[in-house]
Amino acid sequence: MNEISAAIPLFDAVDHLEDGNAQVNEYLARVTLGRVDDAALVYEYSVDWLLEQRASENNYKTYRSELTTFLYWCFEIEQASPLAITRRSLFRYVEFCRQPPDVLIGYFNTAQFKTHKETGERLPNPAWRLFLGRRRDGEILPYRLSEPALRTKLAILSAYYSYLIDEELTERNPARQILKSGVFKAGDQFRASGEDNENLKAFSELQWSYVMGTALKLAQTDPELHERTLFLVSLMYGCYLRISEVSARPGFAPMMGQFRRDSQTGIWSYHIPRSKGGKQRSVAVSHALLTALKRYRRYLGLSDLPPPGDETPLFVRHRAAGHGRDAGIQNANLGIRQIRELLDELFSQAAVSAEEDGFIEDANEIRQMTPHSLRHTGITHDINLNGRPLSHVQADAGHDSIDTTSRYLHTSRVERHESAAGKKLDRLQEAE
Repeated sequence: MNEISAAIPLFDAVDHLEDGNAQVNEYLARVTLGRVDDAALVYEYSVDWLLEQRASENNYKTYRSELTTFLYWCFEIEQASPLAITRRSLFRYVEFCRQPPDVLIGYFNTAQFKTHKETGERLPNPAWRLFLGRRRDGEILPYRLSEPALRTKLAILSAYYSYLIDEELTERNPARQILKSGVFKAGDQFRASGEDNENLKAFSELQWSYVMGTALKLAQTDPELHERTLFLVSLMYGCYLRISEVSARPGFAPMMGQFRRDSQTGIWSYHIPRSKGGKQRSVAVSHALLTALKRYRRYLGLSDLPPPGDETPLFVRHRAAGHGRDAGIQNANLGIRQIRELLDELFSQAAVSAEEDGFIEDANEIRQMTPHSLRHTGITHDINLNGRPLSHVQADAGHDSIDTTSRYLHTSRVERHESAAGKKLDRLQEAE
């Protein structure tokens, strides 16, 4: 324990998180090469999960602190991927939190990152510590973690693992297993958002009609801004795409040539050359999505369908970037932040429309959706409403296991309750 060094903060404030940080990236590279080969991948997913909490500043701060502590323990103490953590090994994390090494305990609140006065660069604060201890009259008191605080930690980790399950990175939730065991009994007050894995945050059929209706209306009234919006939401829904699969990032820039026609069958598909985890897949394109593609390309002044090798950017900025590596460049693909903001605004306007029509609860649920909800919705609707075979959806979604795809069967409580409403207690007697 004496050889343990102070932890580096991993997640900056929400306004800076998507900008990345050179020192954090260097640390993750060292961990990935030396101890945990999927550390950088898990970190990327962790950032996405934290960004879903941006609506609540308090939640964001609490979640990032817990996640930083947990990832430090995984990378430095356990030297294992979070995806490999079991219920048994998580008990070791509990003990780590109860009795942390002295070097990881600080005695005053301090920011995790600071801005360099001269360069404006965001730097990890060397004075920051994972745990906050107490002093009285200048004397250091023994570190104590209350049972409610411990239960909250496990509830947050349970929500985090539920997210990783939804993202198909893992199939187990060790934090939930511990909470359900009764060893640390958690009441509803310790349930973190997203912990209920049954709710995959998919739009209902009614809610989805408001999203698509709003996108179509926006495209008709302001095509310069929203023809792009209409096609973006159609593509992500129709092909079950993650936001990282339609946005620019280092080593990947989405382009029209990813739509490909099989010369023998004439069938169109959308090719994803690199998704998270390095997987490739091709998704079958429906006639409706092909029609949406033609509309979008006509608006852009292009031919109806892309020729082989078409390198036209898929979604480009309407204005030149103001900062970063694309500063001053307009004809560049949208990044994750821009696409997230665009979709959040669409969902917000769809919620207003639903609310105006009297669907108050649906409007509130629409406001809680995230860009990843488009993937969940496309899969859920194809299985439960369109009747596509599970094996076909599995291939298009890129699921390794049919069990993962099966989780989308009637995931909505509403659908389940509606299907149960007409059940008979005695079909023969009631037929008489």
